[in-house]
This record gives sequence, C-alpha cells and structure tokens, in this order.
Amino acid sequence: MVPSSPLAQKQAALEPEPGPDAERKPWRCLVFYLCFYGFMAQLRPGESFITPYLLGPDKNFTLEQVTNEITPVLSYCYLLVLVPVFLLTDYLRYKPVLVLQGLSYVAVWLLLLLGTSVRHMQCMELFYSVTMAARIAYSSYVFSLVRPARYQRMAGYSRAAVLLGVFTSSVLGQLLVTLGRVSFSTLNYVSLGLLIFSLVLALFLKRPRRSLFFNRDGPARSGASPSELDRMNPDAPRGAARLGAWRDWTLVRMLRELGDSLRQPQLRLWSLWWVFNSAAYYLIVYYAHILWNVVHTTTVYNGAADAASTLLGAITSFSAGFVKIRWALWAKLVIASVTAVQAGLVFLMYSTNSIWLCYVAFVLFRGAYQFLVPIATFQIASSLSKELCALVFGVNTFLATVLKTIITLIVSDKRGLGLPVHSQFLIYFGYFLVLFVIYLLGAILVIVQHIQEARRAPPEPGSPAEKAIPMLSTQSSGLSNLQPTAPPQTSPEQHPQPEAKA
Repeated sequence: MVPSSPLAQKQAALEPEPGPDAERKPWRCLVFYLCFYGFMAQLRPGESFITPYLLGPDKNFTLEQVTNEITPVLSYCYLLVLVPVFLLTDYLRYKPVLVLQGLSYVAVWLLLLLGTSVRHMQCMELFYSVTMAARIAYSSYVFSLVRPARYQRMAGYSRAAVLLGVFTSSVLGQLLVTLGRVSFSTLNYVSLGLLIFSLVLALFLKRPRRSLFFNRDGPARSGASPSELDRMNPDAPRGAARLGAWRDWTLVRMLRELGDSLRQPQLRLWSLWWVFNSAAYYLIVYYAHILWNVVHTTTVYNGAADAASTLLGAITSFSAGFVKIRWALWAKLVIASVTAVQAGLVFLMYSTNSIWLCYVAFVLFRGAYQFLVPIATFQIASSLSKELCALVFGVNTFLATVLKTIITLIVSDKRGLGLPVHSQFLIYFGYFLVLFVIYLLGAILVIVQHIQEARRAPPEPGSPAEKAIPMLSTQSSGLSNLQPTAPPQTSPEQHPQPEAKA
C-alpha cells in the first residue's frame, strides 16, 4: 500500500534508505542479466544475408518478388502494429512484450527456413515488424527497475550491450560465411538456435510493478521515484478509477502540452528532421542489401558492412556529445550539411558499379544519420518531462512510419510504380536533395536574421563604443568650465569662438 495520508507520507520519507552495500549485489546482478539478455537478443548472424538467401538457390525468389512484393510488406505491417505494441508495452509492463518479441523472432526464422512461397515470406515480414515495434520494450524496461540516479549509467550499459551484440552478430556471420564456408541455410539455423536461447532468457526477466502511463499507482520499487505526472497531480483518484482518470485527464493534458511545446522552434525543427530523415533512412537500410546483390552477386560481405556501419554509428553517436555550438543559430546549417553528405552517398550507391564503393557509402550514410540522432534526442528531451518526451518520440516515430509507408506504396510496391531498386535509389537521392535545399535556405535565413539583429542591437556594456560616450561627455564638460563666465563684448568677426574638439 502507498501511504495515503500526509502523516504517513512524512513517516515514509523519514525511513532510512538501504545503504549502498545492501543494494550493490541486486544492482549488479540486475545490470548483468539485462545487458546479457540485450546482447544475446541481437545475435542473429544470418540477418545480414537474408536477401542473398532469398535470391539464391535455397529459395529461388526473383529480384522483382523480393523488391516489389516481399520487402514492402514490412513497412505496411510496421505501421499497423506500432501503436498497439507501444500501448501494450506499457499496459502489460514490458516483460510480456519482450517475450512476444522473442517468439516473433523465432517465427521469422522458422518461416525463413521452412517457407516456400511469397505469401510465407510476407508473413515473415509481418512477424519481423512485430520485433521492430517491440524494441521500445527493452529501452523502456531498463528504466522501470532502477532509481533515477542510475538512469544515465543504465542507458549507457544497455545501449553498449545492444551495439556490441549487433556488431558481434555481423562479424560472426561474416566469418562463418567467408572463412567457415557455411551456407546461408546453416547460418539461419544457427540464428534460430541463438534466438531460442534469448527467448528462454526473456522468460526469467523480472517484471516491474509500474510503468510510464497505465501502471503508475504501484509503489516505487528499487528506489524508483514516482511518475512526474503523479507529482504534478497528487490529488488524482487512485484504485479502480485511475484508468478512467488517466483517460479523461492525463492524455488530454499531455496532448495540450504537446501542442504548446511545438511552438518551440528547436523542438519543431528536430521533430521534423526526425520524421523526414528517419523515413528515408530506413528505406535505404531496407533496400541496400537488394542493391548490393544487383551490383555484385558473388562478393558477399554484407556482414562486414553491417558491422562497420554499427561501429561507425557508435563512434559518431559518442562524438556528437562533445559538439558544443549555439544550436539555435547553427542547427539548420548542421542538418543541411549532414543531409548534403547523405544525398551524395545515396547518389554514389545509385551510380557506382563497384560493390566496395557501395559498402563504403552505406557505412558512411549510417554513420551520418547516427551522428544526428543523439543531438536530436537531447534537443527534443531537454525541455520536456519524461512522459511528454516519450509521447513526442512516439508521435515522431509514427509520423515517420506513415511517410515511409506512403513512399513505399508509391515507389516500391507493384501496385504503385514498382520501380527496380536502382531507380528507387535515384528517387531517394532527389528526396535528400530537396531536404538539403530546404534546410540550407532555412539556415541562410536564420543567419541573415541574426546579423540584422546584431546590427540593430545597442552596444553591450563594457564595449569600446560604450566607454567612448562618457569620455566624450567628460571632455565636453571640461572645455565648458574653461570658458569665461562673462566674455568681453566684442563682435564675433573680431574674435571668433573656437569649436570644442571631441
């Protein structure tokens, strides 16, 4: 029970907290198990080679089927399951959704190994979209079990475990293919075994008692503080009426605050970047493997390219934290510069016939995107509460998914234009080029406005111009004191009075 009276709350606040020695062992065990699970859940060495596996003799699908019938289903299904999985993640308190993610991964690789038709592969994309939507469960879950003082450390540990898992998975897959001469089918069986093991690990995860929105009335465990919404509304009804109160008051208030927050230029700018850039980024990631198979069918170093892009993304994300500039002035110029680089890299992937240049362009493209992600995250989250920040990221991701689905339907799907993969990359180049022009014009406008305001602004205290004014007044007063009080009555023509010199 949570203390309901003010006296009980004061007594609970005066109770001594467990010392660091008492909580050190549970904390270390919890961190180790979560990071180990996050690492193992990423070990899918066959993932980098799914496209050559589908196009190869094992499945023998045509390039048009993979490009225009199978891959577009991923965008459609992701749009359908994103919001339900997001709500279920919070309502079911994370662990059931993590188990669902593990089951979906197992279903993906079973269909990949046993499926024989286009319909089977489309069902495989459906289950894969569930795994993508459920990724938020892990990132949210790690914060529900620890106290706020450990949020930053926990975020660093969990992200490092995930990145290390992705890197290890890509390197392992490449080594097995290149050095071990393992077939793509055998590689997928290895991935299935590792995924079953990660599913077993998910079954033993601790289920938290509270979550961000639906389950906020439970006691704070493991030192976790009450929700910010609870502190802002301490008189909110509890018990059975809590869900109704959340629906009738909290969501409405949060949506109203979201509308007010969008008036902030930096929040609006980075949210728009998140929507428009993320949509095209994931389309490039989806179809890059198909492009590689078109450029060169025999040289397969997809795992090495994925590993290098993951490593570069981690480096650029880390280095972005050390960039100290006036973001209100230079943000659009930075975004325009990165977008121009992305446009050039996409055009290089479209125009080159060298698989190695394709790999390098893809690695740099992902690194450029990962450089701006932590900056955008900080700029969006710095002025918002935890709950409102989660809502903003959810809305941005949903809008990006809607845009990605529209582009897929028009460009990739056989019911639309059904373009081949090379033509699609030309479309994506034009997309990034338009974004670059818009951001560049916005940056020029901001810089011109800043220069004009600097010219109209009064001189700052302590500047040379400011110091010159009292000096001139002092000299003028000194010259006036030297003048006689009663000058002789002479004509101005005979004795002209000298002018005071500044």
